[in-house]
Amino acid sequence: MKKIINTSKAPAPIGPYNQAVLSGNTLYTSGQIAINPETGELVLDDIKTETKQVMENMKAVLNEAGMSFENVIKTSIFISDMHNFAAINEVYATYFDDANAPARETVEVANLPKFVNVEISMIAVKA
Repeated sequence: MKKIINTSKAPAPIGPYNQAVLSGNTLYTSGQIAINPETGELVLDDIKTETKQVMENMKAVLNEAGMSFENVIKTSIFISDMHNFAAINEVYATYFDDANAPARETVEVANLPKFVNVEISMIAVKA
């Protein structure tokens, strides 16, 4: 059985999907982009600030499901320019312990929703 996870502390979906779905002990998140949930505005000041907003949105979704970044086993990062990889990775790394970091792929794509620079989704498991 699945449980829908939604929180006002992360941006509302911009399409026919939910922020996350919990199936058993496994949480599947939708991709998060850098929308400030309080204002509904995009945070595109620079790639590091944008990435931080994405990660904070993801943190809110994880918390709503009773999880944290420690529960994350897999992430997918979609970026519009691979030249931003190092800066994105620098911010991303502050949310994970190197020894227990999740599996991950990072893919450059032609476009992302609202033409942002980064989108991140995760899979987490509650032990």
